[in-house]
Amino acid sequence: MKQNGKRPPLPRLTPALPLYLFTLIFVLGPLLYMLVLSFMRREGAWGVAAEFTLRNYRRIGIPEYAGTFVQSIKLALFSTAMVILMGYPFGYFMARLPKRWRSRVMLLLIIPFWTSSLMRLYGWIIVFRANGPLDAALMGLHLTKEPLRLLYSYPAVVTGMIYALLPFMIYPVFASAEKLDRELVEAARDLGASPVRAFLTVSLPLTMPGLFSGVVLTFIPSMGLFFIADIFGGNKVVLVGNLIQEQLMKVHDWPFAAALSVVLMIMTGVFIYCYRRISRTLGGSGDLEGLV
Repeated sequence: MKQNGKRPPLPRLTPALPLYLFTLIFVLGPLLYMLVLSFMRREGAWGVAAEFTLRNYRRIGIPEYAGTFVQSIKLALFSTAMVILMGYPFGYFMARLPKRWRSRVMLLLIIPFWTSSLMRLYGWIIVFRANGPLDAALMGLHLTKEPLRLLYSYPAVVTGMIYALLPFMIYPVFASAEKLDRELVEAARDLGASPVRAFLTVSLPLTMPGLFSGVVLTFIPSMGLFFIADIFGGNKVVLVGNLIQEQLMKVHDWPFAAALSVVLMIMTGVFIYCYRRISRTLGGSGDLEGLV
C-alpha cells in the first residue's frame, strides 16, 4: 500500500534484514566486545574484572611488545615488496597470454587452494630441513659444502609468506592488465616511446588499481599470519599474531590480547584509508573499493 505516492520503508528493508542482523551479531558485536574487553583488567587465571583501565594499552609501549609490532611491520613490508616483484610481472604477462593458455595458467594457480594451506606449508618443511631436497641440490651443484640451517629462520618465514600471499597479488594485477587497452600502448610506441617508457607511462598507471589492491590483500594478512611464523620460525620470529595467540592460549590474559587486537585493527584501518585516498588521487576507484 502506498502513502502519498511512496512505498512504506518496511517492505524494502525486510529482504536485507537478515544481512543486517548477521552483521550486527557476528561482526559488530564481537568487535564491540573486544573493544570493551581491552579496557578491563585481568583477574585470576581465567577471570576478567569489569574495571576500567588503560594498563593494557600502556603495556603495548613496553620495548618487548613494541618491538614485536616493529618486527611485524618490517616483515610485512619486505614480504609485500617481494610479492610485488614476483606477482606483478606474473599477473601482467598472464593477461597477455592467449585465452587457452591463460585458462590453463589460472587453473594451475587455483589447484593449490583445493588442499589445506597448512598441508601445503608443511610441505616446505621437507624442503627446508637439513639434508633435505634443497640441501641435496645445493651440495650437488657444489654451491655449499654442508647442510644449511634454513628451517626456523627469518628467510624461511619470508618464503612462507610469499608462497601463501603470492596469488593474492597475481589475481588483482591480472584483472587490471586484462582490461588494459592495448591500443594505448601501441599508440605510445608509434609516437616513439621505447617499450620500457611505454610500460612506465601507459601500462603501469592503468594497472595501478590492481597493484594497490594486491598490496592491501598481502600487507594486511602478513601481519597476522601467526601460523606461518610458528611453522617456519619457531620462537625466533614472533609477530603480532603470535603475541595475541600466546596471550589467549597460554597466558590467558584476554584483556591484553584484546588491546593488541584493537591496535592491530586500527593499523589496518589506517592502511586501508591510505589506500582509498591514493586510489582517488590517481583517479581510479581500485578493485577493492567496494570491499573496503
